Amino acid sequence: QVQLVESGGGLVQAGGSLRLSCVVSGSVFRINTMGWYRQAPGKQRELVAAITSGGSTNYADSVKGRFSISRDNAKNTVYLQMNNLKAEDTAVYYCNVDVRANFYSGYVGLWGQGTQVTVSS
Repeated sequence: QVQLVESGGGLVQAGGSLRLSCVVSGSVFRINTMGWYRQAPGKQRELVAAITSGGSTNYADSVKGRFSISRDNAKNTVYLQMNNLKAEDTAVYYCNVDVRANFYSGYVGLWGQGTQVTVSS
């Protein structure tokens, strides 16, 4: 069974840094786009950053210049480096990965369990 395992959240002061990791565990045929979303209390889940299999990246305007997404295809892992964190970055961060289980299946979007990031001002 394919699962996403996230790590790296925590409590940090404003201006600090955190690095989130998300590992795709289990056997997969292909991995396409990998991304990070976040959801703050009372708000809708929003895209933070995404990276395609070819390495193209996309960022929310609010995190451009501060966050960086990367992936290690050999380890089936996606990372989110978050620098100069602000109080408004406080949210639960979710990993989202498009996976193809085998040659005969299409891509399915999987979600991680979420990891809390809290930035104190």
